[in-house]
Amino acid sequence: MTSWRRLWAVVLKELRQLRRDRISMLLIVAIPVIDLLLFGYAINFNPRNLDAMIVDQANTATSRAAVMDMRATGIIEITGVGDSPAQAMEQLRRGRISAAIVLPPDYERRLIDGRPAVQVMVDGTDTVVQAAAVQLAQLPLEAVNGRRAQAPPAQIEVVSFYNPERRSAVSIVPGLIGIILTMTMTMFTAMALVRERERGNMELLIATPLSRAGLMIGKVLPYAVIGLVQTTLILVLGIWMFDVPLRGSLLDVYVASLLLILANLAMGLLISTRATTQFQAIQIAMFVFLPSILISGFMFPFAGMPDVVQWGAEVLPMTHFLRLVRGVMLRGATLAELWPGVLALLAFTVVTMTLAILRFRKRLD
Repeated sequence: MTSWRRLWAVVLKELRQLRRDRISMLLIVAIPVIDLLLFGYAINFNPRNLDAMIVDQANTATSRAAVMDMRATGIIEITGVGDSPAQAMEQLRRGRISAAIVLPPDYERRLIDGRPAVQVMVDGTDTVVQAAAVQLAQLPLEAVNGRRAQAPPAQIEVVSFYNPERRSAVSIVPGLIGIILTMTMTMFTAMALVRERERGNMELLIATPLSRAGLMIGKVLPYAVIGLVQTTLILVLGIWMFDVPLRGSLLDVYVASLLLILANLAMGLLISTRATTQFQAIQIAMFVFLPSILISGFMFPFAGMPDVVQWGAEVLPMTHFLRLVRGVMLRGATLAELWPGVLALLAFTVVTMTLAILRFRKRLD
């Protein structure tokens, strides 16, 4: 009987301690609720409204009707009109569109002859987007005499660029660079200041002849080197074991990785200024890490998410890095051509690092 009372006393003690830990209590409720909303509301394996360019070289009533039929499916959203397939290809390479619909000058003659009359060029760096584009090949086209074509699969041709074999490793390995860097960099620095505080070394750090900004930057620089080493390891193994192509500049890959590393280190420092224990720091870091996997476009198609979720995903560094690394490695684009993602990562790093420095100063006063 006495042992049961002692056991119950320990249970009550843990419950009271957990109740006083507001961050843990918040995460206990927030994590299952957010995961449920993400998987039930935001995750969709059927992408809709893919950004597409129309190249209608026929420019007839029949060709325009075919374009409207494809748009009515909801699979594509026309965001631009091009003059030539080369122009559409350039937009695909830059990541501005996910698909291009090309109708040749002899579109109506091809319909009559039963030859492929429409070419759908799709960015194959995302295999789920490829699968969505294939649905367009099942669309029956309106023939010249106003009737539907009898063999729709033969009339719309889907051409996948950058990953025609539809190998999952080609799209997954570049994204894994971002996932691993997000997990390790955020976790390491989230515990940086908390660890010093728990070990009683914070007073020694404060006494060093460095500004608080310099002190925090000095804490993260070693981890930046570790992040670049991890990037190298993933690149070597990905290219060697999975034959992942590197069509762009290797320097651009490292610059993009460094931008993500700095963004995650800044986020980790901001977490470190809020957490009081290393366990809390890990909890908050995981809270940030989960959305980076689920809504950045790494696991699930970005185009299939509701608008409000896409707006939230734009805040995540992983979303922009994924566009950069896939653009450079798989499409051969340059960082100059992908400048919106570069600016987004730089802005995130500056804002987050500033907030971390301000909070660090406040906690020392």
